Amino acid sequence: MAVAERRAFAHKINRTVAAEVRKQVSRERSGSPHSSRRCSSSLGVPLTEVIEPLDFEDVLLSRPPDAEPGPLRDLVEFPADDLELLLQPRECRTTEPGIPEDGKLDAQVRAAVEMYTEDWIIAHRRYQHLSAAYSPITLETQRERQKGLTRQVFEQDASGDERSSPDDSDDPRHSSGSPDDTPRSSGASGIFDLRNLAADSLLPSLLERAAPEDVDRRNEALRRQHRSRALLTLYPAPDEDEAVERCSRPEPPREHFGQRILVKCLSLKFEIEIEPIFGILALYDVREKKKISENFYFDLNSDSMKGLLRAHGTHPAISTLARSAIFSVTYPSPDIFLVIKLEKVLQQGDISECCEPYMVMKEVDTAKNKEKLEKLRLAAEQFCTRLGRYRMPFAWTAVHLANIVSSAGQSDRDSDSEGERRPTWTDRRRRGPQDRTSSGDDACSFSGFRPATLTVTNFFKQEAERLSDEDLFKFLADMRRPTSLLRRLRPVTAQLKIDISPAPENPHFCLSPELLHVKPYPDPRGRPTKEILEFPAREVYAPHTSYRNLLYVYPHSLNFSSRQGSVRNLTVRVQYMAGEDPSQALPVIFGKSSCSEFTREAFTPVVYHNKSPEFYEEFKLRLPACVTENHYLLFTFYHVSCQPRPGTALETPVGFTWIPLLQHGRLRTGPFCLPVSVDQPPPSYSMLTPDVALPGMRWVDGHKGVFSVELTAVSSVHPQDPYLDKFFTLVHVLEEGAFPFRLKDAVLNESTVEQELRASLVALRLASPEPLVAFSHHVLDKLVRLVVRPPIIGGQIVNLGRVAFEAMAHVVSLVHRSLEAAQDARGHCPLLAAYVYYAFRLPGTEPSLPGGAPPVTLQPATLAHGPGRPASLYLARSKSISSSNPDLAVAPGSVDDEVSRILASKLLHEELALQWVVSGSAVREAVLQHAWFFFQLMVKSMALHLLLGQKLDTPRKLRFPGRFLDDIAALVGSVGLEVITRVHKDVELAEHLNASLAFFLSDLLSLVDRGFVFSLVRAHYKQVATRLQSAPNPAVLLTLRMDFTRILCGHEHYVTLNLPCCPLSPPASPSPSVSSTTSQSSTFSSQAPDPKVISMFELSGSFRQQHFLAGLLLTELALALEPEAEGASLLHKKAISAVHSLLCGHDADPRYAEATVKARVAELYLPLLSLARDTLPRLHDFAEGPGQRSRLASMLDSDTEGEGDMGGTINPSVAMAIAGGPLAPGSRASISQGPATAARSGCALSAESSRTLLVCVLWVLKNAEPALLQRWAADLALPQLGRLLDLLYLCLAAFEYKGKKAFERINSLTFKKSLDMKARLEEAILGTIGARQEMVRRSRERSPFGNQENVRWRKSVTHWRQTSDRVDKTKDEMEHEALVDGNLATEASLVVLDTLEIIVQTVMLSEARESILGAVLKVVLYSLGSAQSALFLQHGLATQRALVSKFPELLFEEDTELCADLCLRLLRHCGSRISAIRTHASASLYLLMRQNFEIGNNFARVKMQVTMSLSSLVGTTQNFSEEHLRRSLKTILTYAEEDVGLRDSTFAEQVQDLMFNLHMILTDTVKMKEHQEDPEMLIDLMYRIARGYQGSPDLRLTWLQNMAGKHAELGNHAEAAQCMVHAAALVAEYLALLEDSRHLPVGCVSFQNISSNVLEESAISDDILSPDEEGFCSGKHFTELGLVGLLEQAAAYFTMGGLYEAVNEVYKTLIPILEAHRDYKKLAAVHGKLQEAFTKIMHQSSGWERVFGTYFRVGFYGARFGDLDEQEFVYKEPSITKLAEISHRLEEFYTERFGEDVVQIIKDSNPVDKTKLDPQKAYIQITYVEPHFDTYELKDRVTYFDRNYGLRTFLFCTPFTPDGRAHGELPEQHKRKTLLSTDHAFPYIKTRIRVCHREETVLTPVEVAIEDMQKKTRELAFATEQDPPDAKMLQMVLQGSVGPTVNQGPLEVAQVFLAEIPQDPKLFRHHNKLRLCFKDFCKKCEDALRKNKALIGPDQKEYHRELERNYSRLRESLQPLLTQRLPQLLAPNTAGFRNSLNRTSFRKADL
Repeated sequence: MAVAERRAFAHKINRTVAAEVRKQVSRERSGSPHSSRRCSSSLGVPLTEVIEPLDFEDVLLSRPPDAEPGPLRDLVEFPADDLELLLQPRECRTTEPGIPEDGKLDAQVRAAVEMYTEDWIIAHRRYQHLSAAYSPITLETQRERQKGLTRQVFEQDASGDERSSPDDSDDPRHSSGSPDDTPRSSGASGIFDLRNLAADSLLPSLLERAAPEDVDRRNEALRRQHRSRALLTLYPAPDEDEAVERCSRPEPPREHFGQRILVKCLSLKFEIEIEPIFGILALYDVREKKKISENFYFDLNSDSMKGLLRAHGTHPAISTLARSAIFSVTYPSPDIFLVIKLEKVLQQGDISECCEPYMVMKEVDTAKNKEKLEKLRLAAEQFCTRLGRYRMPFAWTAVHLANIVSSAGQSDRDSDSEGERRPTWTDRRRRGPQDRTSSGDDACSFSGFRPATLTVTNFFKQEAERLSDEDLFKFLADMRRPTSLLRRLRPVTAQLKIDISPAPENPHFCLSPELLHVKPYPDPRGRPTKEILEFPAREVYAPHTSYRNLLYVYPHSLNFSSRQGSVRNLTVRVQYMAGEDPSQALPVIFGKSSCSEFTREAFTPVVYHNKSPEFYEEFKLRLPACVTENHYLLFTFYHVSCQPRPGTALETPVGFTWIPLLQHGRLRTGPFCLPVSVDQPPPSYSMLTPDVALPGMRWVDGHKGVFSVELTAVSSVHPQDPYLDKFFTLVHVLEEGAFPFRLKDAVLNESTVEQELRASLVALRLASPEPLVAFSHHVLDKLVRLVVRPPIIGGQIVNLGRVAFEAMAHVVSLVHRSLEAAQDARGHCPLLAAYVYYAFRLPGTEPSLPGGAPPVTLQPATLAHGPGRPASLYLARSKSISSSNPDLAVAPGSVDDEVSRILASKLLHEELALQWVVSGSAVREAVLQHAWFFFQLMVKSMALHLLLGQKLDTPRKLRFPGRFLDDIAALVGSVGLEVITRVHKDVELAEHLNASLAFFLSDLLSLVDRGFVFSLVRAHYKQVATRLQSAPNPAVLLTLRMDFTRILCGHEHYVTLNLPCCPLSPPASPSPSVSSTTSQSSTFSSQAPDPKVISMFELSGSFRQQHFLAGLLLTELALALEPEAEGASLLHKKAISAVHSLLCGHDADPRYAEATVKARVAELYLPLLSLARDTLPRLHDFAEGPGQRSRLASMLDSDTEGEGDMGGTINPSVAMAIAGGPLAPGSRASISQGPATAARSGCALSAESSRTLLVCVLWVLKNAEPALLQRWAADLALPQLGRLLDLLYLCLAAFEYKGKKAFERINSLTFKKSLDMKARLEEAILGTIGARQEMVRRSRERSPFGNQENVRWRKSVTHWRQTSDRVDKTKDEMEHEALVDGNLATEASLVVLDTLEIIVQTVMLSEARESILGAVLKVVLYSLGSAQSALFLQHGLATQRALVSKFPELLFEEDTELCADLCLRLLRHCGSRISAIRTHASASLYLLMRQNFEIGNNFARVKMQVTMSLSSLVGTTQNFSEEHLRRSLKTILTYAEEDVGLRDSTFAEQVQDLMFNLHMILTDTVKMKEHQEDPEMLIDLMYRIARGYQGSPDLRLTWLQNMAGKHAELGNHAEAAQCMVHAAALVAEYLALLEDSRHLPVGCVSFQNISSNVLEESAISDDILSPDEEGFCSGKHFTELGLVGLLEQAAAYFTMGGLYEAVNEVYKTLIPILEAHRDYKKLAAVHGKLQEAFTKIMHQSSGWERVFGTYFRVGFYGARFGDLDEQEFVYKEPSITKLAEISHRLEEFYTERFGEDVVQIIKDSNPVDKTKLDPQKAYIQITYVEPHFDTYELKDRVTYFDRNYGLRTFLFCTPFTPDGRAHGELPEQHKRKTLLSTDHAFPYIKTRIRVCHREETVLTPVEVAIEDMQKKTRELAFATEQDPPDAKMLQMVLQGSVGPTVNQGPLEVAQVFLAEIPQDPKLFRHHNKLRLCFKDFCKKCEDALRKNKALIGPDQKEYHRELERNYSRLRESLQPLLTQRLPQLLAPNTAGFRNSLNRTSFRKADL
């Protein structure tokens, strides 16, 4: 920030309140270039206000149409054919239309027929499918577009591919390196190797010297090749949760079907075949007690049986021969049965008699029963001939469908349908109770089961008394019980085979329930399958779509018990009469099986000798189109005489009754109980009902109801609802104008009809839902008609607009409520949506064709350009409805033309808007609930008005009258207000309303003046903004507003709506933006920045004014990204997702495929760059690391050079405190405005949001015009440019390729989703989203699967979900993901590279170019260092070469970091497995050397850096491939040899030297590779390499650091710390050479206290090193700061290793340096750490808590070990390592290396005799050793730490006896003590150190005894003095000392050695010493007993006494032995034997 601005800021504080300061400061800190976006002055209008948009239509008028070149022209205006009218023929399922042909139809039928036949009329927006709302970018579409991607080659994936190249096959890998080899041993052979290698291919033009411009041009052209066109195709599809703009075209209304089952009847076979049998199938639902399908009649009789009925049969119609049927089940349930009833021809005898033969006779006995059978056959033949037209009930059975469905799904049946199963109902027992448990509808589905063939074997005979449906339901319920009564009955045995399977999608040869042929019907002669009409168990809400008019008649029972005479075998004949003459019976009764299609009469089956029979018959009738008053059903009752008696007729009529079908114009249905007349009724009886007692008629049972019958109609003509009936009747009467007429009992004339009509409109809301939904299209059509065409009654126009509007609102509500479950996510009812989209038309404006031309076939051709369509199609109408319209049904002559003209002027949309605006509160509420419907209705009405009135050419401003637009404005305002006010009461409603409003405005953009729509949007925004200030929970409102914006931006012409082609004009007013930007001087251009360009890249006033929608969208984003935005992460996600989804849409849109067009589109998003740049601090940091986000901005910011000094501003922490922001500890200022952490005061973005924002930024950078970006970059201030580079850096990190492996690991997406969830929930809980119900709702809606409704409606979503949330992906899917991810990473990096090139070209001329180029290079280096594809690396390396050649000073004059970095990256790529990468990397490296050489005839700097890089690369990289690197070295050599330009210089020679040197390092490295598994050997090698670099400190330092890293990895913290101490000593030596500073350590000597080993670093003396030589010691560590860093690391490692005392020593060296620097912050930290260290030492004083290490001597024997043979080492192992562990580890390791049975572990510690070993084997001897200190040393080594640090001498003891055993009796037990000295003191920089000296001493048995007793005494003393005392331990030691032990206890020792005085005077001293030991021992025992007595409780008294007794016994036994006197004790010791117990230690190793 410039100083002037700072000052201003300081002044401001004096005048403003703290809160203001808080806001201001927190913005200052947020690091945006303007103090804040929300109210920045430079933008003119604050972002929270919506700027007045330009007048769209005026702008277009003012531009000449051809102003734009070619492809851009399409962006200027909507296409001319944007809106078109489609006539889509209604899909008809059947081949014939099936509508009545009768001549005169009444109004209602005519209306129905019209409705079911007319085409759908669609107002179609031709380009709508291009918007994201209609063709969303989903996972599937992305997959589709990702096809054909090229696979990018990545290093980390290539690991297996080209692993072994031929040149490594002969490598003798398995020799073991000796640590003492000189590091250069392989020198000569190395040179030889390198010469013989093959080089990679060379880059052709590399050595030519071309002009930089040409190089850039060539690079750019290459970068342009093979680029992916659409960046966002490679990024995951936008989040479905946010896709509020998603719509789909509604499905056209179709006939409703449930789940369909196909039942085929294959055969029916009885034991005896004597007569024809007929079958009836139907479905019954036991739970609902309802028959749920009509009957299907089938006939499986053989021809011979059918022949018996020849006398009665007409030729059977083919439709009656069907043997298969399709049943539909809407509500599948486990309670559904398929009931099969059988009937036979009527014969004499009751049912039981007739069944007898079938039950008794068996097929096997045919021969036996021959005569009986003949007799039966004869009888049957007679009955068939005589009674063939009558039937009788015979038998029945039922199949439980749930069984079939569930068992068919099981795998026990292999074949699909042949495997015969016989599940009769007896199946139930076998199948167990699972069926009963699965109750509930969902437990059952009839759609996907495997087909089954069943053979039903058991039938039950029908019982005459129990034929009714009630009885049947009882039987069925009983069947489901395990102990069924039916089971006890004797069955009729038969075999009925049926196939049950799910019905195919489009079955052939199907007949509809009306017997129409369903498509496809290939051949009319094929045997048909019948579709069986369903009677759904519960309501089904679906509109009628086809003409259906059926009547079902169910006679239930008849009671003739009181009727006299012979009336026993009763049958009922049904006829449909159109008059009273018998000939007027209509042929409308459907035939059953094997008969004619329709008959005039039908009979019920006869129950023998029963006066009051029950019936189960169903008669199906086709109702005539026009049912009139004289249509009725006639029932005639007959007595049938079964026996042929002479003189008696076959049938005798015994009664009559009838039902008139129409009553008051309504169809009569329902149950009836009718009286029956004995006599033929008198004439004109049919006008009355039988309930009227006509005079002179005789009635059965005195006119009581004796016949019960039920009528059911299934009709799409008769609503069968009183309210609907009345409404339709009235409307049709008005249309026909036929007054007066009867309605029920009243006669209506013109005066009363209006009142009735109003009443019936109000009463519509009482209609029952099912018929209302079924007739919803009719009702809505009529209501629309009433609004638009008010009826004329008595010459007066009756305005019913308001009532009709209210009725419409209620109807819509009712339909919605009935179909609640079927709503889509937006709360729309699909049925109503389909009505508006397809069926709704403007009344009277039929786009029908004149002259009866054929209707349009479905080519969605526009009417205008249809194939050969007459131009008169639009019937040039003056207004939308002409006065001469013949459809206007008005009584002729009643109204003059004037009136009809007024009439015609009503337009539905105008009327709707008006009624809505003026509606009362109750109606308004209903309308608001379903606002979307009315909005869509208006929109379609407007569209049709424009299309049919040919107004599309009219200028938009003139299309609709002003008053209508005023109504619209009022409407939008009031609905907008509702959204805002309801958001806290009913969020769901508010959301739906908000979306409906947005969609409405979006639709209006296609129809009306767009400027007007924009003004509405602006008004709505203002409303929201006003409310936001006072809203309790603004986040919810903001969410809604964001959805609103997103929907608007989803318009298919979104780009055009933003006026992309007009140049931005700076605002007319002298806007502050110009002045303020001018004052902020630009970095690169001398003149002031171009305000035009700036305003294109900022959300400036002019930008938002012209690109109105884009401005809104980006403003929403900007506000959401503000640091203090509310409810941030949810809003971030929404706003970013909106932009992302739009950009995806642009990528997928064919209209914007051309680059020039896309560049224009990208201009709409340019401010995104500034937005993202300013949000940088809050983006997720993908390149982990402290303060990384602003790496480069800080480099380029002049103000932050003096870190701490912020002259003139408030102290940042004070400011932050005022601002209430958090201040992270230790934050250093790095972004241009103050400390970095402060910028995070806002809510950070989640990783997902950040990535999406970055991908959008990359999209803009990829597609924007490069020249424009260049001009913008030129105008940026330095810090802003720095931040832009940071942004690019972050992009590289965010899209880095993860590698196939990462995809095989668990898919992280699911995890990310759940994290996001968590964030959302937290927000809700913390209250950033507000009230509780809001939270609950959100969490429901955002649950990872969306709310349940969502899943139900959005097919696309459900499978999208599964794929993203399923973790176990297939191999292919993972391959595909890796492929896409690789392409994304490559494309993202290339876009960044393009942008960097643009920036470089911009800054070439600027003064500040050094710093910027440095920053650019850092980004390039980062890109080269991350995982990149070969394709990118070729371009990246080309760019890097161009940069270095243009600006060599960047690398060779400035600091060395960049050069070091670059060398490391290049070397890494030189070792790549992919040859293309190697080629480019070696070219780059070669040019780098050449460039450095050309500057100063020597490339020492590059030489140094490359060598260092190689070392660190080798040390740290695991899977490093040295053979590939060798090839690159050879390639570089080849370049040097071929470079003509430098032939005469020493360059080639120097290159050669360097290459060979590198090659040697590599060879050492190969050895390291071999020992990768052997940590000791590996560290030895590293140690050796480091020692080899004694002459080049930089490299030694690198290797020491590598070693430290390796140690840390292995957990050896002490060793890692030592490495750091050595490194620090090395640096200190170097610094001491440079200058003599008091505060610095004087070289290595200063570090002696930390480690005695450190002196080896002093080898670097003056003769080796001249500090001023270029390139030497140039690393960042060779500075005071570097030294501090190394010491801090050492201290950290020491702390981790628990060596706190050493920490203190390190800090002793560090503190003076810090004091000299006055770095009090660090000093404070250091002293804090010291305090911690000392505290820990205090707490852990005993040392038990810190276990430092365990030491083992390891000896290697055997030629197999190579250099290690006969070497001894001391190994330091982690604490508490058991001997077995290390033994096992080494054995396992070497066995793996040498093979089985080669390695042997020597189990003892005795000296090894080499001659006795097998030369073929490898022997390892491992012994536990302990540190050993001489007595004088122990004076200094007081603490536990002292005795475990700086160890050089170790001791182990080996017991032996003279005869070779290890252990023996006391007198012969000797002991060998071995002392080992090592080269260096432990801990050292490695964990094993060579033994350089060993010395052995042998102890005699008495000496062994003395040592043992001393040890025992020490143990006693320790246990006694322990504080706090430990009673248990004390007792243990006591028990071991005084307890009566058997062998080798103290007593035995005394008895062996003290019993007699030795002969040898040499042993006197030992004897005496042992005696003294025993005295001491007794004394200690006494102390211990005393102590124990004080400690014990009463329970241990006895135990203690026992101990005391033992002790006194011991003392008594010892007493005599201890009192002996030695004879010559005081005599001088003449023998000079060696005193082995007081030896000098080997401090210095004598090598």
